[in-house]
Amino acid sequence: MSVAVVGTDTGVGKTVVTAALVVRLRAQGTDARAIKPAQTGFPEDDDADYVRCVCEDEAAAVRLRTYGEPLAPAVAARRADDPIDYETLLEDTRGAMANTDVGVVEGAGGLRVPLSNEPRREIVDLVSDLDVPALVVARSGLGTLNHTALTVEALRARDISVLGVALNRYEGASVAERTNPEEVERMCDCPVWTLSESELETPEDVRKLAESLPPLHRQLRE
Repeated sequence: MSVAVVGTDTGVGKTVVTAALVVRLRAQGTDARAIKPAQTGFPEDDDADYVRCVCEDEAAAVRLRTYGEPLAPAVAARRADDPIDYETLLEDTRGAMANTDVGVVEGAGGLRVPLSNEPRREIVDLVSDLDVPALVVARSGLGTLNHTALTVEALRARDISVLGVALNRYEGASVAERTNPEEVERMCDCPVWTLSESELETPEDVRKLAESLPPLHRQLRE
């Protein structure tokens, strides 16, 4: 079974969670691969290469489209005069998923980020058309309740199964952080996990984070 790793926003840690999930699955003998349909801000930002570095394997990740400006894919593509053909991108993503036991498809920004212009499609459309469940990555601190609940609501409105929510960079330093896991679980009616991402400076740090992942990897291997 494949999965989409989606975020409540940009910069919440989707790539780190994707890398940790892929390295955990591969360590257990599953042919897992990160799939980045559209990478912007390239080559300074290269999520696929980050996963490859963590896994120490070039086959651990693939990117399908790249654009130089750090913008929404549809906007970056339009400005580069290289528009994304949505149906072709969808088929390419499906093809990448078919070439591995577990495809971990990483979104770009949040669900409503524009992915293509003609036709107008967003990240949530891609997840829906791929017919895969989603893991939501969100911030841990103050303000995450609204963003996370709206993201889960948007997924379910499209009949996308939500595997759970990963509250990233959790430190428990504030009352908001300490109470958010229980509140998100109540609001979203799904499993909630806290992940500490305070010292992820090396690939080994990400591998250690992978060891703290919940039993989600077992579901994806079924």
